[in-house]
Formats: sequence, structure tokens, C-alpha cells
Amino acid sequence: MTPRRPERSEAKSRDLFVRRRKTGPSAALRATIGRRSFLAGAVTVVPFAAQATPEVLAAVIREVTGDAPLREGRVTLDIPPLVENGNAVPLTVKVDSPMTDDDHVKAIHVFNEKNPQPHVFNAWLSPANGQARIATRIKLADSQKVVAIAETSKGEFWSAHTDVIVTIAACIEDVT
Repeated sequence: MTPRRPERSEAKSRDLFVRRRKTGPSAALRATIGRRSFLAGAVTVVPFAAQATPEVLAAVIREVTGDAPLREGRVTLDIPPLVENGNAVPLTVKVDSPMTDDDHVKAIHVFNEKNPQPHVFNAWLSPANGQARIATRIKLADSQKVVAIAETSKGEFWSAHTDVIVTIAACIEDVT
């Protein structure tokens, strides 16, 4: 009995140059279209991805907050209003909270308006954090609104938003 060969649709392919099995995201691309047909130009690459819209942003925020009211205040969103390169935009979110067992920030959620994926990240906190402050860098596809929402242990949602102008866009890869 001969061993069953895996199908190409299993995202596995053979690299003909080193004669060994490859796996992973790039193997899925090779398994789908094949190296030679890709190099021959049989595939059209789209230079931009679909962007989220204000309606999509509102829907994604509703997924996090549910029917709870979204209040302005207590959240400080520190992000430059003008960035030259959207590939690494510094972002700091601070929330005014005593961070006690009875009253603390449970999570900080960050969203953006025009990236292919509008939900940027969640940061889960506890009273052991001492303060509700998150600093990181994010990618921005274009000039857009960035929204930060703090979820408290009392079930409240506090928010802040700012508009950012981006001169060189990021996030132009396709979302799969």
C-alpha cells in the first residue's frame, strides 16, 4: 500500500529548490497558486486593502460596549495630531481611576476608523497594575479618527478620540 500524499489545499507545498516540505502562511500561498504561475504573472496583486468606515467603527465599538452608554471623559488619548509615517505611530492611553478592588479599569480598547481592521487592541488590567496607562505604537492606514475606550469594574465605558493626519500611509496589506 502506498502512503497517501497530502492534498495541496492543506497549505503545504514542496520547495523544489531544497526538496523539503514547507508549512506556514507562505506555503499556503504557494500551495494555492504555485511558484511558477506566480512568477509568470498569473496572479493580480491589489495594491490596497479595503478600509473600514465610520459605520463599521461604530458597529465594532458596539460589540465591545453593548447597550451601555459611552461617556466622554476620564480617558486621555495622547497621539500626535500629525504623523509623517503611519507605520509606527506612538500612542498612550491614560485613564483617571483609583485602581482599587471596588473601582478599577478592567480593559482599555483602541479602535481606528480607516484601517482594514478597526479594532486595534485590547489591554486587560486589574487593581494590581496600580495605574491605568498603556503605551505602544500602532499602524494607521490613512488620516483618520482614533478612539480609546476604558471599561471599568462598575460596567461603565469612558472614551476619548482624536483625529490624526498621516502623510505616508501604512496597513496596505490585504486582510485575510
